[in-house]
Amino acid sequence: MEFETVSQFDGLEMSYICDYSGGYISKNKKLFGSIELTDLNRFILESAVFGTPIFKMGCGRSKLLILSGVHGNEIPPQIAHLRLLNELLGRDLSSTVYFIPFAAPKSSMLSERTFNSMDLNRSTHIANSLTNRILNAVLDLGISFVGDFHSTAFNSNPGMESVFSSKSPCPESFLMANYISSNVGSAVLSFDFAGSSYAGAVEDVCNLNGVPAVTCEVLSPFSNVASGSVEKSLAQMRSFLDYFGV
Repeated sequence: MEFETVSQFDGLEMSYICDYSGGYISKNKKLFGSIELTDLNRFILESAVFGTPIFKMGCGRSKLLILSGVHGNEIPPQIAHLRLLNELLGRDLSSTVYFIPFAAPKSSMLSERTFNSMDLNRSTHIANSLTNRILNAVLDLGISFVGDFHSTAFNSNPGMESVFSSKSPCPESFLMANYISSNVGSAVLSFDFAGSSYAGAVEDVCNLNGVPAVTCEVLSPFSNVASGSVEKSLAQMRSFLDYFGV
């Protein structure tokens, strides 16, 4: 995967995971209405029309990925992700950080949980699925740690603010989850072995491939933005980075 420098934004590079997942985020009124239209955000939204963009900042030895929008109808983390990108732009980062704010822009546009009728958080192990392409990018780029950010509604799974992790085969997944929990108060939901409950989650498949990962959830109705949910998701993202001293 080749990255190109974005000349108008100091220290920002970008590439694409794929070119068949693009969408007009502005058509999702709940999402678009909560986005501050900074120059950077305008550029990201324009880029998302053509596929799934991935952005890169920093040149440190550790390589991290922050991911959101795996479920297009989970809005708060996508908004928080853009806020984080704006915060970090131009900063001297101690790690190399990759960002995928909209995993499936088409699904975000439509506020749909699935992408082309596929649940992307149950299909990372399926060859050529969109999240499988994200996994391949993680492996090809040598990314060391992954944070996948979601939201959940009452009476759904997990239906509470939480951090998913596993103790094996990557015990650092559990350590990251506990660190985030201690910082922001999210409950730790841990499994003894990755993928033991269901197959195909980005977090689980990363862990099974030797890349420690966590899934962070905040509470908000699907296709909506609960009060404080964006701020809590942003706090989870900041804590994930803080674990690595970023």
